[in-house]
Amino acid sequence: MSRTNFETLLEAGCHFGHLKRKWNPAMAPYIFMERNGIHIIDLNKTVAKIDSAAEALKQIAKSGKKILFVATKKQIKEIVAAKATSVGMPYVIERWPGGMLTNFPTIRKAVKKMANIDKLTADGTFSNLSKREILQISRQRAKLEKNLGSIADLTRLPAALFIVDVYKENIAVREANRLGIPVFGIVDTNSDPSNIDFVIPANDDAAKSVEIILDACCSAINEGIEERKVEKADAEAAAQQPDEAPKMRHRSQKARVESKEEVPANDAPEQPAAKEAEAANEPAAESAE
Repeated sequence: MSRTNFETLLEAGCHFGHLKRKWNPAMAPYIFMERNGIHIIDLNKTVAKIDSAAEALKQIAKSGKKILFVATKKQIKEIVAAKATSVGMPYVIERWPGGMLTNFPTIRKAVKKMANIDKLTADGTFSNLSKREILQISRQRAKLEKNLGSIADLTRLPAALFIVDVYKENIAVREANRLGIPVFGIVDTNSDPSNIDFVIPANDDAAKSVEIILDACCSAINEGIEERKVEKADAEAAAQQPDEAPKMRHRSQKARVESKEEVPANDAPEQPAAKEAEAANEPAAESAE
């Protein structure tokens, strides 16, 4: 079953493209028509592309890997932050730090620096510093938090990028392409879809349009995470069962040994009784003679 439908996308304004003079000819397959100098996107293709992208995102989430969401537009960044947080994924909504993927170790050092400042605050080392030093470190911490706070949990390169407006985030797209990281992108009529692995043709300027698409994709990611939890629980249960089986076998063997030991113990009192019976029979036989 499709995750979205034509009517929902139409109401959200996903079909509105850019002015005809701003179009990218590579987007021609996804354009339905032109009206009043504005290109109209074919929403039937958008529905199909959302489904294929959602399925791929679900598989990535199921494998336990991270998907990095990127959107620095003012009207969209809060929506992206909320959706990414809801599924526990990292995101970038401020300026894209150049070299974030291609120079990832340096970015990790900056994140560790932020963690070290937090550690100093927690153990009371700050109290030994002067007011000026404390102010400088606090400002530095605030700046790092603003730019890198949302990727603090990203310990390795993400498995995929989800980008809103690939035209504006072209540096992120180029870095991902260089490293072979798959890119999911909401692509408008003014953008080039050739560098995007999973193209979602839609209006990337309207907040409602982006929210509808993110809802479908994040629900797929959530499904993948839940399936991973279920599989993990099943694997743990299966791992515990073989451990219990030898214990049961050992118990049954022990019970058998104990039952064997009890049998001679029960037979032992019968032997003297048999001897007494034989002794009683012998005098009776002699008297008969």
